[in-house]
Amino acid sequence: MTVHDPKLATETKTSVMDLRGLSPAPVTAFTRDGKVDYAANAELARWLVSIQGVKSLVCLGHAGEGTFLTQDEQVKLIETLVEAVDGQVPIIAGITGEGTEVATKEAKRAADAGAIGALVYPSHGWLRFGYQDGAPQDRYRAIHEGSGLQCILFQYPDVTKATYNLKTQLEIAAQPGVVATKNGVRNMKRWDTEIPVLRNEFPDLQILTCHDEYLLHTMFDVDGALVGYGNVAPELLVKFIEAGKAKDYVKARKLHDQLLPVTKAIYHRGSHMEGTVALKIALVARGILKNATVRSPLLDLSKDAEEEIKAALRSSGII
Repeated sequence: MTVHDPKLATETKTSVMDLRGLSPAPVTAFTRDGKVDYAANAELARWLVSIQGVKSLVCLGHAGEGTFLTQDEQVKLIETLVEAVDGQVPIIAGITGEGTEVATKEAKRAADAGAIGALVYPSHGWLRFGYQDGAPQDRYRAIHEGSGLQCILFQYPDVTKATYNLKTQLEIAAQPGVVATKNGVRNMKRWDTEIPVLRNEFPDLQILTCHDEYLLHTMFDVDGALVGYGNVAPELLVKFIEAGKAKDYVKARKLHDQLLPVTKAIYHRGSHMEGTVALKIALVARGILKNATVRSPLLDLSKDAEEEIKAALRSSGII
């Protein structure tokens, strides 16, 4: 295992984050009685950034149960991760507040805690009702101007009404402070037609896949991956990204097939939210976490599911 050189990896708030590699979205470790285990979270962060090719850590998203934490817990978690990585990679905070002003204040708290970037979630109401033309652009503008955080454009799945059309994506990408896009559209027709346009119009925009369950298709078009999957298989995912960049289909296919048992055990479940529980079970199996405690409304998986996840890790050579 190669350790990062902090002199090469240190980020500042004035330099653009380099996300051309793997950006894991760490789970949030809890004690067995449900309190945030800051020491365990620091240990997880230190392990992840010790792996060459890990470019950032993205906290407080879905994999990190970010919306299940209080404001104080969110701030302390960011501070914990910032201290743990010690300048080796930037910490990026998921910004999930529904109202624009609320989200901007959330981003300011994250910046004050030491975060460098913001993964900007769509306003929750848009999932059901859709968004007004121009509203997403205003959300990104306000968050960047109010916090100074570098923003990542988050493209939601095509099955939701919070998925941005190409015009909206292009206009957000053109705004100051937007340095990357995390694309999880999960519609390969749109991926194959929209990603080339974004690449052509904004060559410096870093394109990151978050298709945990569709990595093979998307890996050849991206600069990196921002995935919860990065918790449990960072070593193989770094190689997967490298194979995609090299356009080495044979190597990428081999890595895909090696990972497939784990992909199925974690992400081919009844609900994608179960993936967070499965990630924690896998981290326990790897000896990184002591327990797989989650917060409601997440529920524990069955003992059979735990054994399935462990068997998948063994089959893939991870444990």
